[in-house]
Amino acid sequence: MLNEKERKEIEKMRSDYSEKKPTALEQLKKKDKAVKMPAEAFAYTFGIIGALVLGVGMCLAMKVFADLFVLGVVVGVVGIAMVCANYFIYKAILKSRKKKYAQEILDMSKALLNE
Repeated sequence: MLNEKERKEIEKMRSDYSEKKPTALEQLKKKDKAVKMPAEAFAYTFGIIGALVLGVGMCLAMKVFADLFVLGVVVGVVGIAMVCANYFIYKAILKSRKKKYAQEILDMSKALLNE
């Protein structure tokens, strides 16, 4: 005869190996993440590139590599513009994707809320 602790351990092992079907809530979360992920990936990538461009501009302006102060200021300003524009581009991409998938997500959430 198994005690309660052994039974729970066996059930846990059994659940680890059994096939799991995603619930409706998990599917909704997955869809929401899929909508937001491209905008976030772009924002991180573009932000990093903008910061690197700004850094190169700073190095040139401080005469680390060569005597290219004016070029360094120009490159730095381009980097600053990229970093500043990043948020607005992110919001535009996110808004576009939300508009594209809004009806699908609303339908899934209505089904979950039994409306």
